Amino acid sequence: MNLRTVDLNLLVVFDALVTSCHVTRAAEKVGLSQPAMSNALRRLRIVFGDELLVRTPNGMQATPRALELAEPVRAVLRQVERVMEPDQNFDPTVTARTFRIRLSDVLSVLVLPALLSQFDILNSKVSLDIVHLSPTETIDALERDELDLAVSFGLAHGSTIMSEPVMRDRMVCVVRKGHRFANVAPDMAEFLAAKHVRVSLSPTDLRFVDKVIVSKGQKRTITLNLPHWLVLPQVLRDSDLVSVMPERLFFALNDDELAICELPFRADVFEWSLYWHRRQDRNPSIRWLRTQFVKAVGTGSHDQPSNRKKAPHSAISLI
Repeated sequence: MNLRTVDLNLLVVFDALVTSCHVTRAAEKVGLSQPAMSNALRRLRIVFGDELLVRTPNGMQATPRALELAEPVRAVLRQVERVMEPDQNFDPTVTARTFRIRLSDVLSVLVLPALLSQFDILNSKVSLDIVHLSPTETIDALERDELDLAVSFGLAHGSTIMSEPVMRDRMVCVVRKGHRFANVAPDMAEFLAAKHVRVSLSPTDLRFVDKVIVSKGQKRTITLNLPHWLVLPQVLRDSDLVSVMPERLFFALNDDELAICELPFRADVFEWSLYWHRRQDRNPSIRWLRTQFVKAVGTGSHDQPSNRKKAPHSAISLI
């Protein structure tokens, strides 16, 4: 295909159409009239030799070919954005920019509200695309330039990925307020005898709890496996199940019906970190974004452990 014969602005239109699956909303997003957007869709169908969007009883839906093209097109648009960025400091009130960021539901609770208020997103031209990827997928996406920034911990990566610690955390035991562990933390036997709820997609739950228990030749009883953290409060309030979660998440939830206690074994303190690709290290917009995260963590409402109410300990020494 000869690029001179293709209007590359159609890629912006394509991204808006596939994201919204709605011609009128896509037109509003890119500042076109509805007839102009319909005409652009017609031209895109010719360029790609595919319908791209088809009408169904449930509204417009993207075709398999459109879904296949979606991420490569977004990657091209991100590259163009970076080429066109000035070398000077990034100004979110002047330059329109979409950042794609890896955040889990835990980290979204911990840092996203403070981040949004940090740079007043309503009065900026910045938009955020938050995705939740596994550790391996996160590194792959950074390598392929499909992510601008990731926040996680302990990611295994090569020299092309850079990182910066932003906050420390640790795992604690969390139960409902009236649970027997709420006032006196369990010893190891009591902890293992209890029925547990585990977040199976969380590396924190696996690395800092299950691996420690397995290393002692023991295992806990998992009664409920969940894919996400934020359903946990309701589950715990209505049951005697036991969970283990990051301490910062417990305090961020600010739930008076939940109680915290110490684990019956030593769980290492870990650090949540920012991750980005070395190619973006000097990029003004990515450097600006990293700075906003650091400021958001520093000005957030999450106290240091020394300032928090103490979790009850068991009567035995931690092992």
